[in-house]
Amino acid sequence: MPLETIPAGSAVLRLPNEGDAGDVARACADPDVVRYIPLVPSPYSRDDALYWITKAVPATWEAGGADFLIADGASGGALGTVGLKPPDRFGNSEVGYWLAPWARGRGVATEAVRALSAWGFAHGLPRITLLADVENVPSQRVAMRSGFTLEGVQRGAAGGRDGRRVDLTAYARLAGDPGDPVTPYLPFLPGGFPGGELTDGVVRLTPLTTDDAEECHRLRTVPDVAASRVPPAPVTYAATLDVCRRNGHLWLAGRQAEMAIRDARTGALAGDVQLSNVVPPLDQAMVGYSLHPEFRGRGFTARAVRLLADWAFASTPLRRLVAGTAPGNTASHRVLERAGFTRELLVRGLLPGPDGTRVDDLQWARSR
Repeated sequence: MPLETIPAGSAVLRLPNEGDAGDVARACADPDVVRYIPLVPSPYSRDDALYWITKAVPATWEAGGADFLIADGASGGALGTVGLKPPDRFGNSEVGYWLAPWARGRGVATEAVRALSAWGFAHGLPRITLLADVENVPSQRVAMRSGFTLEGVQRGAAGGRDGRRVDLTAYARLAGDPGDPVTPYLPFLPGGFPGGELTDGVVRLTPLTTDDAEECHRLRTVPDVAASRVPPAPVTYAATLDVCRRNGHLWLAGRQAEMAIRDARTGALAGDVQLSNVVPPLDQAMVGYSLHPEFRGRGFTARAVRLLADWAFASTPLRRLVAGTAPGNTASHRVLERAGFTRELLVRGLLPGPDGTRVDDLQWARSR
């Protein structure tokens, strides 16, 4: 790869020098850099930055890769780093990056990844991959805005700083791909992720996060909530935590959107509501919900389902929402009726029940 400076929108990609060491050290002390890049030393000193600049960067170039500092186009100050790993035996590379806290929210990372990818393809790379922690939603958004396609999740593919194994989302872009930004099928709630919300003044819907895992698990172990699961089986805390960890990723992937139902007055987690079984060719998704016993009888669930449906029809391509209930669950029937759903049909023996039995499903729908 040629040693050259690459224009990247409002920034430039250039070789770092020893004068950048202070900014690099300051940026690498940021909690998000420490959390999502476990191989970065912590605490990170100016000597660590000088080692990267004088030793690690030249070694990457000598091996056939490329490491750049993302610098402000006007001031020349450090904004972050971006690089390509040396090609593997098939000629493929991997892009990696981090952004300093003072440079975030301006599209700098996307500009840098797009510029470096185009440069790599122009110099013969056939494929560039991009890996991000399943919880690192901002990094995954950079991947999608840079024209990378989600290919899957690599389970336990990396080691976290706390010693646990971390799942990585895998994105890739080929030299022949158009590189157009990928628009999520399910946008985040107003305010983004994880801070977005919907509210009618009585209930609030917020994205489920790992902070909600304990309360969410308490909800999922309520006997009648557990019995309504498909299939009706006990759920572990680890499984609940995994749902919370993956929520932002699955939302971006257009597969599922999990939300907490909160008491708008106190902020307490009263229940959950979700879009699942999303079928983009049909513009259809399924609505599910549950509520803690202590919050029942106050109309929270119907309000939550109505909020979710109104948002889905106003902000996503969805044109049809479906739901299923047990034929005798009159409380759930009233929730759906109050949220504008219509009873459509009874499907006999559709769902797995306890001890190998099959149970009927009463199906409902609401269209845009």
